[in-house]
Amino acid sequence: MGLKKAWGSPNGAMRRGWNGITISRDTIHIEGMELGFKNPVLFERHAIGGEYSAGFEVVGSGTVKTVFTPAEGGDEVLIDERTLVDSASAVVTYDNPLDNVYDLAHIFFTRCLAANVVPYVVTKKTVFKWQEGFWTRMKEVFDEHYVEKYRDSGLLDTCGGELQHLISDAATMQIIRWNDGGFGMACHNYDGDMLTDEVAQVHRSPGFITSNLVGKNDDGSLIKEFEASHGTVADMWHSHLRGEETSLNPLGMVEALIGAMQHAATLQDGNQDKIFRFTNDLRRIIHASMVNGKGTRDISGKDGLTTEQFVAYIGANVTMQQFHRSEIKISKTVRPIADDRFIDMPAMQEMFDELDVDRNGSIDFDEFAHGLTRLGVRPKKFGF
Repeated sequence: MGLKKAWGSPNGAMRRGWNGITISRDTIHIEGMELGFKNPVLFERHAIGGEYSAGFEVVGSGTVKTVFTPAEGGDEVLIDERTLVDSASAVVTYDNPLDNVYDLAHIFFTRCLAANVVPYVVTKKTVFKWQEGFWTRMKEVFDEHYVEKYRDSGLLDTCGGELQHLISDAATMQIIRWNDGGFGMACHNYDGDMLTDEVAQVHRSPGFITSNLVGKNDDGSLIKEFEASHGTVADMWHSHLRGEETSLNPLGMVEALIGAMQHAATLQDGNQDKIFRFTNDLRRIIHASMVNGKGTRDISGKDGLTTEQFVAYIGANVTMQQFHRSEIKISKTVRPIADDRFIDMPAMQEMFDELDVDRNGSIDFDEFAHGLTRLGVRPKKFGF
């Protein structure tokens, strides 16, 4: 891109600048579509520290010392000293901040309780002794603020009434085994990166999990940044630039935009209802489209829509939904039912909702034909 040097990740810069507490990554579920996990899976990935901000150098044989100098003065502390004998060794130094683990714990346990899922704390503390502090802080917050609530909920009935720790090795295996879902995991930065990729694959696609970076302002208020968990798709972008056909599942990005719009709506007065109504309609329309074979090709196979077709299809249905909302009172006045005293109107509304599978407030020909088939009144050709 013509830059003078290779710059670090802008996402990493945001995490450090916001004192990044966690990256929340959750499975997306679509009614009527079978995905990897039957119930929600929640993740909290510590957003700072670890290998991502490491300093390193490739060196030869010699001695390496890691020394800590207290900011307030005092004696230096020798953390590690070792002799290198190879002609080439990669020496890496990084730290894992622990102060904001308390905030991460509150976010994690509150979300798991609300979602009715069992919480697990994941580390490799049996070998990496320096990870013990993450576990002890998580358990401290849990025991002081949440243990009774979880026991009352019944979520700890199979865990002996206590918060459970999982070794990261075991977590990788349980993610594959626990396909019923219904669990949450909180872990260090690198473990969270790897394990949520595994969750995405078990759940069918990286497009089916959310990603939300949570940081903290100086005044204590939370900052939230929403993104697609799978990052960029440079290969498809270059294909698009060459005029080639692409078929990109945008659900991860759409969920990020919905999350950002809804969070912004909660931070200001007015229009909250309008924004939440629009974004919830958008989500329902996209989900229904995917269920009914109008998704991109990763969802709907070779007959699925291209990127442009999918965007156009959703856009048309969103427009129709908004038109329906604005015209619904007029339509009731113009086309009243002559005598509805003997009609079960709630049952009629329920039948309409079943036929209106994409929830856009109208029934198109495909929905009409599907509905007649279900009712057993589909017109047949003569002789059949």
